Amino acid sequence: MAGWLSLAATPACIVMAVMTVVTGGATMVCSSLQEPSPLNEMATMYLLMAAFHSPPWLRLVANRRNRAGMHARVTSPNRTAG
Repeated sequence: MAGWLSLAATPACIVMAVMTVVTGGATMVCSSLQEPSPLNEMATMYLLMAAFHSPPWLRLVANRRNRAGMHARVTSPNRTAG
């Protein structure tokens, strides 16, 4: 269960970053800015959090690729011409 729980952080951070950009986040407080950037400080923080929490996803993808590669080698024998 704990392994799957570690996968929840990255999507949650990405959703929070998108919601911050879509809803305006802190730009309402700083309304004196003429053209505020849609990627404000909070969205940047959430994206960094998602990046720092991505290793479980990278391990999951790497493990699946390794298993798929091993399966392909087992099911298709290597035949050499000769």
